[in-house]
Amino acid sequence: MKTRQAWLKWGCALVLFAAANAWAASREEINAEVRQTVQEFYKHTSAGKELSQKAAGMLVFPSVVKAGIGVGGEYGEGSLLVGGKPVAYYNIAAASIGFQLGAQARSQIILFMTESALSKFRASEGWKAGVDGSVALATLGAGGAIDTETAKKPIIGFIFSNKGLMYNLTFEGSKITKIDR
Repeated sequence: MKTRQAWLKWGCALVLFAAANAWAASREEINAEVRQTVQEFYKHTSAGKELSQKAAGMLVFPSVVKAGIGVGGEYGEGSLLVGGKPVAYYNIAAASIGFQLGAQARSQIILFMTESALSKFRASEGWKAGVDGSVALATLGAGGAIDTETAKKPIIGFIFSNKGLMYNLTFEGSKITKIDR
């Protein structure tokens, strides 16, 4: 049973990877989408804007599409901003097995709050959330404030849609890989 699940998971990842390569965006397209996503992010949370201005780096994935029918996967492309400028391009991918049906798109932003966390990320060949670095998922409290303990973490993640920050989602299991653009 475990072997079958592993094959299904890898098969889904391969299909997702092949589809993603067919839809690969250009550098200019990614840059435009990243700028728009950052503006939307700032509208949703002033606390997130304040944190991003203190961050050593900001990894922005404008659209991470997740889809599945029993076996699922997700994929998105984005860029790493340092000093507000794109310095490298990345993709994010994950596969899953279990009850799931449908599709959704969301934006994801990861803030590297320390130079050390950013350097470790940039030096990695393929960075896996939860393994190579723990991402503290930000949620908003009263008055739109971010929990003070979360704000102290070296890596902080935000997941949102055009309707605002999303809850009960995770970065765990997502693999982030540098791509050429």
